[in-house]
Amino acid sequence: MSESMRGTRLGALSYETDAHVAPAERMVVSYLCSEGHQTLVPFSVEAEEIPFEWTCRCGRTATRPDVASPEEKPVKHTRTHWDMLLERRTIADLEALLRERLDLLHAQQGVARAELRQSA
Repeated sequence: MSESMRGTRLGALSYETDAHVAPAERMVVSYLCSEGHQTLVPFSVEAEEIPFEWTCRCGRTATRPDVASPEEKPVKHTRTHWDMLLERRTIADLEALLRERLDLLHAQQGVARAELRQSA
């Protein structure tokens, strides 16, 4: 070990300084909520998207007063199981399948009842 490192704690202490280091450029964006609170949020000048809404300290949604509200994106219809089933089968196909399954269940119930009568 060299003499210049004697008595130092390696890894526990950084010898770097903030001298000659410039912080990133920032812009401050103002948000107003319905209660009249103003929230100032710093963003990088290089930020690509600045949000239109921000949560205020009171819990309400604050908006930017200097920008018009963005257009709402159309809400995509949520596909249900029924919608996906109708993509694969028609109502007539489904009714035929239901009749088949009901006939099968009724036949199984008839066999089970007959077995019960024989064992009694």
